[in-house]
Amino acid sequence: MVLPQIIISLLETDMYKFSMGQVIFHQFSDYKTTWTFKCRNENVFFTAEMVEEIRDQIRAYCNLRFTEQELQYLDHILWIKGSYIDFLRLWKPRFEDFEITSNAECGLAIETKGTWLNTSMYEIPLLAIVNEVYFRMAHDYDHLMKVFREKLEEKAGWLETRQGKYQLSSFSEFGLRRRLSAEAQETAVQRLSTAEYCNSVFVGTSNVYLAMKNNLTPTGTQAHEYIMCVGQGNHKHNPAYSNWYAMDSWVKEYGILNGIALTDTITTECFLRDFNLTYATLFSGVRHDSGDPFQWGERMLKHYEELGINPQTKTLLFSDSLNFKKADEIFRYFEGKAKIAFGIGTYISNDTDAEPLNIVMKVTKCNGQDVAKLSDAEGKSICKNPEYVDYLQRCINWRMHHE
Repeated sequence: MVLPQIIISLLETDMYKFSMGQVIFHQFSDYKTTWTFKCRNENVFFTAEMVEEIRDQIRAYCNLRFTEQELQYLDHILWIKGSYIDFLRLWKPRFEDFEITSNAECGLAIETKGTWLNTSMYEIPLLAIVNEVYFRMAHDYDHLMKVFREKLEEKAGWLETRQGKYQLSSFSEFGLRRRLSAEAQETAVQRLSTAEYCNSVFVGTSNVYLAMKNNLTPTGTQAHEYIMCVGQGNHKHNPAYSNWYAMDSWVKEYGILNGIALTDTITTECFLRDFNLTYATLFSGVRHDSGDPFQWGERMLKHYEELGINPQTKTLLFSDSLNFKKADEIFRYFEGKAKIAFGIGTYISNDTDAEPLNIVMKVTKCNGQDVAKLSDAEGKSICKNPEYVDYLQRCINWRMHHE
């Protein structure tokens, strides 16, 4: 490796990987998945040296193991069970699950194949590695960090008592997958955790390692991969009911704990067909990740009211490409109507004078069959096979018009 090791702990991933991982371990341990990397930036190219460094960094990541201190930390999280801790005690990443080449327009192609238990855990560390390698090798990193610190200080000031320019209610840092570097993310988390806020509360970070290190709350519940694999990985299931299968298995695992439901995997309108009184009561709230946040929020408020649930008892969590200004506008609009919270990523962890990478690592097959995400926003949908997208859309359309 040319650079220092980027991922230094297996806790250095987002909290929802452990939340989902426990359900996978207990209910879907035989599922197998394929994940595919994609860079959406048109002007980004990964050199051969970058690709080799990424390969070396991933190999180093695969040599890590959970320490007893890390496992004890996880064990003290209310909904994490001892059987899953024992599994993690034995678990290790497999470098053999990775295929890393330069056979892509951007110069970097990555696929991972194997059990869902394994491949799910690779997504976040891999993206963090790709980001840091790129920004350290393609740019003047010291300059980027200087700009980053200046912007971070300005942003923290906007929330503090001396200015109070923006009000965010509760917010968390969600930027691990697209951070400038480990140094940048930790700098941001430490600065935000010590700020003196005016009408804002910094709840914590999705990065479990930084949460443990800085005595913060690790935040995160579930991702699109969960609904996609649970709902579409069993080939006997009608994929238009993906959300029902996902919520049913989640409640079996957690009951009323750890409950923020993600709405837009196969469109929010389809999600609402399954978000009945039982699930709307058991889940403490819902998360927005695509589409117009104001329209989505109004739709959620209306749905709760139609079910006879007071929306003020529920959380609307917004996490789609947020900055402080946009979050402030959303909070002021919905203040008093529900509990409002934000997960803010790239704006906190990678704000410099260089364009952030728009990279993803998404599940594209489960148990040998294509899976798809049909987002509420054009451009966020994901699937390799147009025929499967057409099939899924027809299933959804039939349900929406005939049920």
